[in-house]
Amino acid sequence: MNTLPKYHAIKVDEQKCFGCTHCIKACPTEAIRIVNGIASISSERCVDCGNCLRACPVDAFYVEQDDLQKIFAYKHRVVLFPAVLIGQFHEKYSEDQIYHALIKLGFTHIYEVEQPIQWLSEEIKKKTGKNREHPLISSFCPAIVRLIQSKYPSLVENIIPLKAPHDLAANFAIEQLKDEGADENETGIFYVSPCSAKMAAVNRPLGETKSVVNGIINMKDLYNRIMQVIPKEKPADFSELRKNLSRDGILWSLPRGEARQFKSRAMSIDGIHNVVKFLERLENDEITGLDYLELKSCSQGCAGGILLTGNRFLTAERLQKRAIRYPAASKLTVNEKYKKTIQQKLQAGKIEPGNVFVLHTNRTKALEKMQTAAKILCQLPGIDCGACGAPNCHALAEDIVQGKAKMTDCIFLQKRWINENKLTAEKGFKNLEKIWGKNRFNADCNKKGGRNEGF
Repeated sequence: MNTLPKYHAIKVDEQKCFGCTHCIKACPTEAIRIVNGIASISSERCVDCGNCLRACPVDAFYVEQDDLQKIFAYKHRVVLFPAVLIGQFHEKYSEDQIYHALIKLGFTHIYEVEQPIQWLSEEIKKKTGKNREHPLISSFCPAIVRLIQSKYPSLVENIIPLKAPHDLAANFAIEQLKDEGADENETGIFYVSPCSAKMAAVNRPLGETKSVVNGIINMKDLYNRIMQVIPKEKPADFSELRKNLSRDGILWSLPRGEARQFKSRAMSIDGIHNVVKFLERLENDEITGLDYLELKSCSQGCAGGILLTGNRFLTAERLQKRAIRYPAASKLTVNEKYKKTIQQKLQAGKIEPGNVFVLHTNRTKALEKMQTAAKILCQLPGIDCGACGAPNCHALAEDIVQGKAKMTDCIFLQKRWINENKLTAEKGFKNLEKIWGKNRFNADCNKKGGRNEGF
């Protein structure tokens, strides 16, 4: 069990944020509030899905990453990247050109993380086929794993306790380099992440205390660096480095990449808001007969990751075209020398549920708070305007019973109570300033927040 505190890759630049409420509306777990005119993220509720970063019109959200120069602290510099990196590039750039650029940037060894994917697929299939109340759920997307831990704890035991493909490739690389005589202490493994959730997962890996990966690289940043050095002439042949890559591996991170591996009833859902709606129904036993669920936070799977530069639909199309040129995993012959060792290392520890959305650990007090919140909700307008700094009226009611907000945070109640002489206009205005900051309401023709600004 991993008892370390949550790590979040997403941070807020307070110099850029102006409290526009785009983020609080986009967050699927209601993790963001506006405090003193700045977005504030609840560490417990955040699942690092990156919807806030995608929605922000002024790029006030950013991700922490390692400096690329960190790779030069190691003699053997291994880059692990998912196939979606290749899908970012126009068809005029070949795989070998991209590989050559990575060598020019300083890496000594290159591995695409979805190889040999059949070893991971075998481990997943071993865990299917048993009679269960709910289907097995893929652990591929760390944002979904965190979402289930936080919001749907009754479904946690259905998450397959297996690590992600980057662990597969990392251990595969380590074993191969050890055979070549490389000192493990001189080997640096660097993962190129397509999203903030995978960055967070590397820092706080599933079912273990420390990741096998030594550093994380922002895919968007690496793409830009590759474009600066990519050769125009015909490069060397790097096909040997892709000999264990299969059609299944290339498509793994796209919708149905995993689900298509199973003959039983398997379903794929992408887009975290779609996932939330589906999990609500699953938890309420409205959906039955499923054996396997592949859930991905981003639309079009990892092709829609927030750290990608290209259009997600074009990326998915390029990967599908690329996959045609590769054999199916079942027809690929892979040296199984390290198979047993690596499959053992893919096993994750027990995944524990969280109590993030619990109003109180004591059941009686929790029910009392629920009843109080329901009464408060009756007083609120139900407009879900976000002017209180919370995403909707229901979230404000929960904040009030938790002592994190007040009834007067609602501007509609303020107006009503001012009209009924229960509140002074001055006190109501000061309360708004606590949420949105001083001078926020002064006239300013240059203020941010114009129509379509930043989109």
